[in-house]
Amino acid sequence: MPFYEAEHEEFRAVVREYVAREVTPHLERWDEQRLVDRDAWLAAGAQGVLGIRFPEEHGGGGQHDYRYRCVVADELARVGAAAVSSGFGINEDIVGSYLTELGTPEQQAAWLPGLAAGELVASMAMTEPAVGSNLRGISTTARRDGDEWVVNGAKTFITNGYTSDLVVVVARTGGEPSRPAFSLLLVPAGTPGFSRGRKLRKVGLHAQDTAELFFDDVRVPAANLLGIEGRGFFHLTDQLPLERLSIAYRALAACEAALDWTLDYTASRDVFGRPVIDHQNSRFRLAELVTEVEVTRAFVEQQVLRFESGGLDAVQAAKAKWWTTELQKRVVDACVQLHGGYGYMAEYPIARAFVDGRVQTIVGGTTEIMKEIIGRSLSTRAAR
Repeated sequence: MPFYEAEHEEFRAVVREYVAREVTPHLERWDEQRLVDRDAWLAAGAQGVLGIRFPEEHGGGGQHDYRYRCVVADELARVGAAAVSSGFGINEDIVGSYLTELGTPEQQAAWLPGLAAGELVASMAMTEPAVGSNLRGISTTARRDGDEWVVNGAKTFITNGYTSDLVVVVARTGGEPSRPAFSLLLVPAGTPGFSRGRKLRKVGLHAQDTAELFFDDVRVPAANLLGIEGRGFFHLTDQLPLERLSIAYRALAACEAALDWTLDYTASRDVFGRPVIDHQNSRFRLAELVTEVEVTRAFVEQQVLRFESGGLDAVQAAKAKWWTTELQKRVVDACVQLHGGYGYMAEYPIARAFVDGRVQTIVGGTTEIMKEIIGRSLSTRAAR
């Protein structure tokens, strides 16, 4: 049974037109300015490329079928727009999902319409300068003071951090040092005491703005608590499978795009009087890569369908995330090699894919953390 149906392909035509008009012509400039223009966000909102899964009453598409989000990832990967895809993913699959699942009616009405329209950009502030994948080490605090929360701390490596209009902050709000309690707080840009540090220079994803964020006695209303006080860690745990599925699917789409570019290149480039693809070493290597990617697609599609039915758990999401992102590294590296010297030239999309993809095994939890999650589940099962 095909993964995509007729309505998904109809939507693909809309997304492809949007990408051709609003994304592809600007990729080089966005890399140079290290920022995606707001016009691209607004155009995405106008075309229904954003807010797909948000409720219709808040300007969204009201579509719970995650395959529509997969279509967007496919089309952005096809032109090498990984930075745009990652930024959209924060709005759609992380902050938008938190607001949809945990937000009060007032919070949803205040923020979801702007996110769906592309008028607002959001970020998720978890990572700290001294804390990586171990969320229990977070030191940013929020204390209750009457009808307000007072936030103090610093975050780093925050995607969309430099331009975000809304930040979801993970902060300690109680508990013991060894077992802290966390909560999620909505901090709008412009709140006194909230500031941004430098726009971080990265190896890849140059067009995706990434920043340090600082909170110095930042006061937000008590109504800005997202979810239940002290249950932030559990909220994160509940939402992380979607974040990891989002990363996994983007990795798969990147693999497929890299192979498409490489098949075209090796068919048109001659070496020793024959196209590169007609040499046995190239054919065998491409055969290996295509097979790995097609097998991986079958697994990832299964996880997407599991998510739609409410059956995607943390372990399956971890499997999808670590396997696809490590595969992305292998596939893109091999495709660079098959391009020869041109694979190292920045004007070729495979070169951009090489540097853009390296972070995939780190963001959303490193490969090692994913294996730990899977390994612990095996230990638990063996102990029964």
